[in-house]
Amino acid sequence: MNSKQRWMGGVVLLGGGVLLTALLLKGKEEIYQNELKTPELAAQVTQQKPGTDVEMVQLQALTVDVETEKRLLEEQRRAREKAVAEQEARAAEFLVMQQQAEAEAARKAAEEYAALNAHRAGAQQSSDNIPPELVEDEKVKQKRLADEKLLAQKKLDQQKAQQQRTDADKKAVEDKRKAEADKRTADLKAAEKRAAEKKAAEKKAAEEKARHDADVKRKAAEKNEAEQKALAEKKKAQAQHEAEAKKKAEAAKKAEAEKARDLLENGDKQWMVQVALAANEANADAVASKLRAKGYKVTKSPTSKGVRIMVGPSKNRDAADAARKKINDDASLNMKSAWVIEWVPLDKR
Repeated sequence: MNSKQRWMGGVVLLGGGVLLTALLLKGKEEIYQNELKTPELAAQVTQQKPGTDVEMVQLQALTVDVETEKRLLEEQRRAREKAVAEQEARAAEFLVMQQQAEAEAARKAAEEYAALNAHRAGAQQSSDNIPPELVEDEKVKQKRLADEKLLAQKKLDQQKAQQQRTDADKKAVEDKRKAEADKRTADLKAAEKRAAEKKAAEKKAAEEKARHDADVKRKAAEKNEAEQKALAEKKKAQAQHEAEAKKKAEAAKKAEAEKARDLLENGDKQWMVQVALAANEANADAVASKLRAKGYKVTKSPTSKGVRIMVGPSKNRDAADAARKKINDDASLNMKSAWVIEWVPLDKR
């Protein structure tokens, strides 16, 4: 009797696993059928009527299709969520029924086992002359019960593994559905963007045409105005020519005056290119050696802040500035901060 109850419990577990798998497969099929019902966007485009504007009809139909597609996607999402919720509810109900059946089978097996032990104890008390064959049968029976328990536990583990695989498949289907929904949403957004860009291009073309017409009118007015001002411009050009001639004469006089003043002010001055300000004499000698190796004439001058290293002198500022640029552009010297200074030797100060 105990063996029969255990076999019944095993059959209940196996049948429950098959039923749960069938429910999940049916849910996947319903989700797939719902996804197949999505209408194609191209089937809803309104055909052109004779005498109407092609571009405007296509833009209006596209707007309607986008809104319809959004509404259909939302309805399908709600239907899928409802179907998944119903499947989960059925699965939970089945698990509860399965657990109750397992508990009932275990309870009956425990009652039978307790009755068998009571019967065995009564037989032991009534007689000590138990044949060895009965003892051996009892061991075989215990082994069989243990094997049955192990088999039931193995089936339970298999059902759990199947449930995990089913959950994984369900998650994969849901992820695929979500990816497809995201793709459709992206396609709708792309269609909206293309429609907006096309509309913007048409608006831009209209604006360009309006600007072109305005430019034509403006150029005609400018041409008329130019013809009216031609004589005035000619007179103005003649007056400007006379003014420029006068200005050149004044500039020549000013240049001569500047040259005389520069000769008066800078006649005894020399121009030097200060390359660096070294902290001590050793550093100054190192810098001076690099400059001399390049062929420059180097002068050092101690100051309160360090030793000044200079290249020159040059007779005018332009020559000194040319030397400064050459030193700054020489990458091997790595002296980017050279500048031109006015230098008066100590014997002339």
